[in-house]
Amino acid sequence: MRHWSLGVVLAALAFAQPAHAQSSAAQLPQALTRTPDRPVLEPRGKGWEGLAVFNPSVIWDGQQYVMLYRAQNQQGVSSIGLATSKDSVTFEREAQPVFSPEGAAEAGGVEDPRLIRLGDTYLLTYTAYDGRSAARLQAATSPDLRHWTRLGPMLAQVGGSWSKSGAVLATPLNGLYFMYYGDKVIQLATSPDARKWTAEAAPVLSPRPGTWDEGGVEPGPPSILTPRGILLIYNGRDKNNVYAVGAALLDPGDPAHVLARSETPILKAERTYELAGTVPNVVFVEGMVWKGGQLEVWYGGGDRVIGRAVVQWP
Repeated sequence: MRHWSLGVVLAALAFAQPAHAQSSAAQLPQALTRTPDRPVLEPRGKGWEGLAVFNPSVIWDGQQYVMLYRAQNQQGVSSIGLATSKDSVTFEREAQPVFSPEGAAEAGGVEDPRLIRLGDTYLLTYTAYDGRSAARLQAATSPDLRHWTRLGPMLAQVGGSWSKSGAVLATPLNGLYFMYYGDKVIQLATSPDARKWTAEAAPVLSPRPGTWDEGGVEPGPPSILTPRGILLIYNGRDKNNVYAVGAALLDPGDPAHVLARSETPILKAERTYELAGTVPNVVFVEGMVWKGGQLEVWYGGGDRVIGRAVVQWP
């Protein structure tokens, strides 16, 4: 057992399931349905979001859906825009980005936002790309989604010049926050304050040879705690870099232990706007809201537009 597991297991007792249920993929969300069957957000103009809008993070703040999305200008440099919606389909966008690149480490853009709310503070994880060879998982906080304090690299102790895709579980377990991260395998990091993170060495999810995710896996939206376990929606790709989406349930008593994992994709690239685009054959989920027995996700299609899909769960 890992050094954090003995304490966390107490927090999991309320989520205990029979052993046969824990191991069953039937406990996972099943196939997602596109609703509507078209993009909900597309590029516009010739400025900061003129080339592409994709890979959105979405939360429900109690009154409306709040979306942070990645936008690219014609040079391919990314910034992050803000949009809101009452119905989760029709989004009103702000005219200017709310988070823009700063400094040499972000010269190529700020990419792939993932947003959670911790009390009165928003925590954003994102990729800082230098435009050449370095992409680093970083974090920032804000009281209002417009004024940001950068926290710098989240996994400084890992070293190297490449780390991406940090999906933080907003619910602490026994005083620790957990983050799933990585873009080849999915790994785990822990933090007492959601600021300073310690990476675990062993992968949580790895590619499976001969399957739809054999080319690599990475977290989708921030994971959520449910009566069936920790739900992690994740993105996978095959050996031809065709992307699809799956789900995994993890044990709240040991968040590195996989209880169930999708054998087949719950969403795959099928529509024209997913099969073609800036990058073809891509559906990439980063936004998720679970309420009223419905799981809603928002995803990047073809690295150019944003789509929405839903499933009733559990």
